[in-house]
Amino acid sequence: MKHRRVLVGVVMTGVLAAAGCAAGMPVPPDAAVPEVSAIPAEPVPTLTVTAQPLSQYPEPAALVPTTAPEQTFTVGRRELALSRDDRPLRTVVWYPSVPGDPGTVADGLFPLVVFSHGLRSAPESYERIIAAIAAAGFVVAAPAYPHTHAAADSYNPADLVNQPADASAVVTAVLRLGATTGDPLDGHLDATRIGAAGHSGGGFTTMGLLAGARDSRVRSAVVIAGGTLGGAFANPAAPVLFVHGDADQVVPFALGRATFDLVPWPKAFLTVLGGDHSGFLYRSGMASTTVALAIVDFLRATLYGDPAAAARLPVESAVASITSFESTLPLPAAGPSASPAESPSASASPTQP
Repeated sequence: MKHRRVLVGVVMTGVLAAAGCAAGMPVPPDAAVPEVSAIPAEPVPTLTVTAQPLSQYPEPAALVPTTAPEQTFTVGRRELALSRDDRPLRTVVWYPSVPGDPGTVADGLFPLVVFSHGLRSAPESYERIIAAIAAAGFVVAAPAYPHTHAAADSYNPADLVNQPADASAVVTAVLRLGATTGDPLDGHLDATRIGAAGHSGGGFTTMGLLAGARDSRVRSAVVIAGGTLGGAFANPAAPVLFVHGDADQVVPFALGRATFDLVPWPKAFLTVLGGDHSGFLYRSGMASTTVALAIVDFLRATLYGDPAAAARLPVESAVASITSFESTLPLPAAGPSASPAESPSASASPTQP
């Protein structure tokens, strides 16, 4: 316990000191993303929700594998005006859409992933990776947290500790829309398949959904250049993928590794060799391609139960001189697998230069 308290203090000190750093980088103009179209101007749904105590979320049943989409979807985008009590949570939602009709969600029942931004950043800054996830068959909801987003009137990085409850409230609100007659998401969300992901401060927020402010609906998580907010891990077990550059000077690599060591569940660690805090999310190249493929395949494996994605993950994630990969996930042994060009998620990932 003493080790954990020290770890949290060191991590939070580093994150707060880096509040104005790379977490808020804009996406460069050459960033390649799947086709994304916004719904034309319409009334913005306004919902106020409250995250329930852990005891009120029923523990989900064992995941039953379902058929994962084989195609790469075009992606639609809409904006919601959500709030948790007096905390405004402008939320951008990306989803598989019908080609040429961004307001219509593609046929299918899709898992929901809540994506959390870094300090002084915004949901739109991560469109490159979020669009790749949505194009592979997921609905992604990304809130702008009230005191840490780029345009916050009262910026306060210490408010990170309140963000896991915000993320839970966003999950509740979006699931509610998925059961609301007439809403574009109506009938398109699988409430039994919920994931979480986030970068930097958003990675800490994601960890908070697993320990401390555990949301038992979250079945799997991706922590990108993040660490722990402290607190005890609570079942049900949720597999976790860590992604971290070993030259990260904002959230040190050693702290990401220490957080990985704390997780008591199946987990994997993708090291970006020579990677900094965020370049592998924003810049074109083999590192960003590999990271995008790994995240998509991890989510497909853990939320759809897709065996092909599980087989690809350890193979595509270890690229000589670019990345290394280790795992305690129940993955198939390394062997022949689909190449990136054959992977359903590959065309949704950033292209190489």
